[in-house]
Amino acid sequence: MSYTILLAEDDENIIDVCRRYLEKETYSVIVARDGQEATNKWKESKPDAIILDIMMPIKSGLDLAEEIRFEEETPVILLTALGQEKDRLAGLSIGVDDYITKPFSPRELVLRLKNVMRRYDFHGKDQIQQFGSVTIDATKRAVWKSDQLIETTAKEFDLLWFLVQHEAQVFSRSHLLERLWGFDYEGDPNTINVHIRKLREKVEEDPAKPVYIKTVWGIGYKFERQTS
Repeated sequence: MSYTILLAEDDENIIDVCRRYLEKETYSVIVARDGQEATNKWKESKPDAIILDIMMPIKSGLDLAEEIRFEEETPVILLTALGQEKDRLAGLSIGVDDYITKPFSPRELVLRLKNVMRRYDFHGKDQIQQFGSVTIDATKRAVWKSDQLIETTAKEFDLLWFLVQHEAQVFSRSHLLERLWGFDYEGDPNTINVHIRKLREKVEEDPAKPVYIKTVWGIGYKFERQTS
């Protein structure tokens, strides 16, 4: 399946190299050279993923990323200049999926894009899952409990969907971090514990006695529908 990628970047050399590598991987590439053009093309074409340079004319990549996240969960990768740690942290707080520091290898960009797309790729799978009073719709990236919409962050949804799609399989914290956060994640490994706790609070009847999202002591976590 061919995906459409919006590449928002004002450096022609970077555009040329990235486009060639992306098209080599059969991605269809739409190019925007400033923030306003990127906004227009995002709304018009609804791309499958977006690669955003932070420093763009007219409108910054951070502003656009925040606007995107307010409306939808399209995968977003930020391109940042060396030393822009404040901007990278701001992007991650908004909920972007990854960032790459310039100068970068176009091969690395392609690999990171593939990694991000795998987290969102629900094609060929059952896109609606149910357990107990909970319903998950992968196409809408939404979760309901007793017909009430539950607010979940992008990562909470990814983690819940991944566990549900791999019912009864046990995953270590490190495996979940690598699969959902990326192989080079350098944050707190306890983030998995925090996300599991929040998910239990949202989908379990009694978070203190979970029957769906279970801890396998000394190993990690698993999901199962059986309540007995």
